[in-house]
Amino acid sequence: MNKIISKLSPRKRYLQIALNSTLEEAHKIIAQVPISDRILIEAGTPLIKRYGKEGIRQIKQWYKQRIWGQTLEPATSFSGSNSLVSLFLKAAVKNYSQPKTAQKPLPESEIIPYVVADLKMMDRGETEVEIAAAAGADAAVALGHSPIESLNAFIQKCEDLGLDAIVDMMNVEYPLSVLRQLKKVPRVVVLHRGVDEERLNKEKQIPLHEIRRIKGSYNILIAIAGGDTLKEAQRAIFNDADIVVVWKSFYQSSKDTADLAEQFLKEVK
Repeated sequence: MNKIISKLSPRKRYLQIALNSTLEEAHKIIAQVPISDRILIEAGTPLIKRYGKEGIRQIKQWYKQRIWGQTLEPATSFSGSNSLVSLFLKAAVKNYSQPKTAQKPLPESEIIPYVVADLKMMDRGETEVEIAAAAGADAAVALGHSPIESLNAFIQKCEDLGLDAIVDMMNVEYPLSVLRQLKKVPRVVVLHRGVDEERLNKEKQIPLHEIRRIKGSYNILIAIAGGDTLKEAQRAIFNDADIVVVWKSFYQSSKDTADLAEQFLKEVK
């Protein structure tokens, strides 16, 4: 089994907030999240597709500023297109978010700003990890339906570059069958009910029963995605999940983010 030096602790339960909209919305949400070592920020797939690695880089910079007690730099509006104006603005964001004088955390803050890049990798595992790492991500996500060769390359490159490898088992009927084929297991496995599944198939349940099956064979963390209520979060934690991924409540109303996150941290230990 692979040995990874991870920033995630098996003794803690985490809330992972997925940012799937615009950078402007992400800016509002990050500015309000409680400062806690139990909150992870995710650059969601739609956001990455819209802005590329600059979106990941900007989210990491804002989250650093939030954790370190600094004023968040302003959100720069750009659509992610390849127009001349868009490219200029992207370059401006990149240069602004990488000051020549390195910023240091406040003495009282020992929290590591942790950002997940939800790449949903299916092929070219090494290349996609390199992109995530260059943008400052702490973890990257691959799909469990990927070829085993791609998953092996992805996990190895994550280990080489110091990222946590995450494998999303959305629509994978037997996650253990995928894990048993891998040369090295990822740091995190996601058991996931997709957004369209939740919306169009009310009978589809999050496969919580897989948590103990996987943990009975591997010493890895389990994340649960696809449920946004506090009750669902508590149920996931009760079934021994380590990370609860939410997006809908935070995405729909950024002004309620602080209260929702505080409630999670209070209720879910």
